Amino acid sequence: MPSKKDLSEQEIRSQYIYPALIRAGWDSQSQIRESVSLTDGRIYVKGRLTTRGSKKQADYVLYYKPNIPVAVIEAKRNTYSVQAGIQQALSYAALLDIPSVYSSNGDGFFEHDRTCSEGCIERELSLDTFPSPETLWQRYKKYKGINSEAEERIAGQDYFFDGSRSPRYYQQTAINRVVEAVAKGQQRILLTMATGTGKTYTAFQIIHRLRKAGCKKRILFLADRNNLIDQTVQGDFRHFKDKMTVVRKKKIDKSFEVYLALYQGLTDYDEDRDAYREFSPNFFDLIVIDECHRGSAAEDSAWREILNYFSSATHIGLTATPKETAAVSSSEYFGEPIYTYSLKQGIGDGFLAPYKVLRIGLNVDLEGWRPELGKTDKQGLPVEDRMYNSRDFDRNLVIDERTEAVAKRVNEFLRKNGRFDKTIVFCADISHAERMRTALARLNSDLMAKNSKYVMQITGDNAEGKKELNNFINPEESHPVIAITSKLMTTGVNAQTCKLIVLDSNINSMTEFKQIIGRGTRINEDYGKRFFTIMDFREVTKLFADPEFDDDPVRVREIQPDDALEDPEEESSPVLDEDGEELVFDAPLYGQEGIDGGLPTAEPAGKVFVNGVDVRILNERRHYIDSGGKLIMGSLKEYTREKLRAQYRSLDDFLQHWSAASKKQVLLQELEEQDIMEEELQEAVSKEMDIFDLLCHIAYDQPPLTKAERIRQVKKRDYFSRYGEQARKVLEALLEKYAEDGIASLEDKKILQVTPLNQFGSPVEIVNFFGGEKAYLRAVADLEQELYRAA
Repeated sequence: MPSKKDLSEQEIRSQYIYPALIRAGWDSQSQIRESVSLTDGRIYVKGRLTTRGSKKQADYVLYYKPNIPVAVIEAKRNTYSVQAGIQQALSYAALLDIPSVYSSNGDGFFEHDRTCSEGCIERELSLDTFPSPETLWQRYKKYKGINSEAEERIAGQDYFFDGSRSPRYYQQTAINRVVEAVAKGQQRILLTMATGTGKTYTAFQIIHRLRKAGCKKRILFLADRNNLIDQTVQGDFRHFKDKMTVVRKKKIDKSFEVYLALYQGLTDYDEDRDAYREFSPNFFDLIVIDECHRGSAAEDSAWREILNYFSSATHIGLTATPKETAAVSSSEYFGEPIYTYSLKQGIGDGFLAPYKVLRIGLNVDLEGWRPELGKTDKQGLPVEDRMYNSRDFDRNLVIDERTEAVAKRVNEFLRKNGRFDKTIVFCADISHAERMRTALARLNSDLMAKNSKYVMQITGDNAEGKKELNNFINPEESHPVIAITSKLMTTGVNAQTCKLIVLDSNINSMTEFKQIIGRGTRINEDYGKRFFTIMDFREVTKLFADPEFDDDPVRVREIQPDDALEDPEEESSPVLDEDGEELVFDAPLYGQEGIDGGLPTAEPAGKVFVNGVDVRILNERRHYIDSGGKLIMGSLKEYTREKLRAQYRSLDDFLQHWSAASKKQVLLQELEEQDIMEEELQEAVSKEMDIFDLLCHIAYDQPPLTKAERIRQVKKRDYFSRYGEQARKVLEALLEKYAEDGIASLEDKKILQVTPLNQFGSPVEIVNFFGGEKAYLRAVADLEQELYRAA
């Protein structure tokens, strides 16, 4: 019989930990879950290619009832100590918001009790003394402050489950916290969850549990845009069936239990005609306010009158971006958020899509534009002689060539990356959106001829465009592809497959910017959507140090004069640091559409239209995010030189590490973690050099060799004569791949499956030319040494 020390972790689980849980009274079907994935794994991006990082996975999560976790266990092999997994388990417990944390190596359990119920925070337990479900439920109630039977009945109420969907860990935590707060009598609750993380599903589960517990019988769900109501009714709230109604045209029917309404559908801003007054003030037990930052938090808002009228109800505010200004405060009304799940957390967990930033600075924006003497507008009237800048463009002054330059760059990007990638272009106002639609339609006349909905203006005043909004956000609908808007699509648009967001509007509201970013953060892997790109023409993304913003872009690049948008394959894989400096997007805002798209505000008097202006891309500069999350402004070569010299003080030091690396790919990955990327360096210096020569040349001023020169040196030494004919042909083919893809490609075994290597036979047949796999790998290592022998 094997020793316990020889058992795998899985064997420790099945032979020791699991039986101990069963003996303690835990039900194997409803209370014990093994190998629970808490996250999906962060998405990493390289050009068009993506890969996921590792998931956070708990070995065991114990539930008192489904979706009410009370304990987490981390298992280890018996070669580890009993407490070896406790810190890992504590990190999972923090996500799950639970008090009981365990580590086990099969000899017993090491317990961490966040309530100190037994008078100590940590202790060892034998396999036969693991706590029962009732014991850990009592501890959970103490941790959560659940004291009475009535509170327990509400907090322990079952979730809705139809077999199709289970809550993610953060949704579960949010739902449990809100339900527990209501159980304890809290009347004003704020829940902050990033766009795309399932606020509506979370709200549905909260309402379902409170209804089933009998403590909330009539519920009002308030929103401020029709599309929010429509998406909610057709989505998660559909399970309420005939218990639910939507208040339309201010017609009130008091026979339902769940009501959905627009603020505007309940008020006429006239006490005698306000529809909500047809309900008694205590009619509703619970009011859920979606996107509560947009009006209900304002003390003088007419919408706030509705909340004041139903003041006896519990109010739960949902928002992705709580608003805190001198005039409006979400937290002043609702209190501090009971739970927050941020954009940064969502991207880090792999539930939200990361994004790249392309900054494109036009000369008239960066330098300003002053009309030449005698310049007239398109009507022949003289243009006021002053300096105009980005704050004026498309507000006070319209330059035709500027609109055309923006449209041309957007079109170029789509042609390189995918002409049917769903795109949203945010413009300064509705008239700007009209002009942008025309410009993009002209540039895509071939596709417009096939389907006139390829480019659509979707603004509050455009009935045809608004009809196409649902088709745009539907992944199964191919058209519209490019949606031109100003305010209508800033929020409440579940655009799962949006891959490009274009900013050609000045924005000074962090709340609004976060909402715009949210249009692209949803992931839809079935349709190839794992990341998105922000194309910024207004320097909205210039201020990256504001703590209000909570994640870093994958990559920031500024486009220069006559600088072609590179093929995505030429982009490099970034390092996404979770602890980096938080970023901001901020600039002045002009122009606004009304609520729900509404009627546009009047254009500023005296808007001037001009043409014949030289508009072009200006200045050459790229920005990089380093591993600490900081924006590196300046030359990539300077950055690489500084980083490499900090790690390897001399050329000899670097050469020793290079030679000692059994696999060069491992060393290259270490460099990538510091944002030193082969593709970027090749683009900046020369694509003819490999990473070794690039680094030696940039950091240590060494004269470089091209890959072709290194190959010629190897062939001159008659290196291949030691091998048989077939093996020599394989090595020569490997050199061809080195010339194309660099040194890392030689170390990838999959290289034997691609042209021209696969012409020599199967991978097994190829390695047998060398006498087996070990001999083949040795030959590859020797080939690498020959390539760098001169160094």
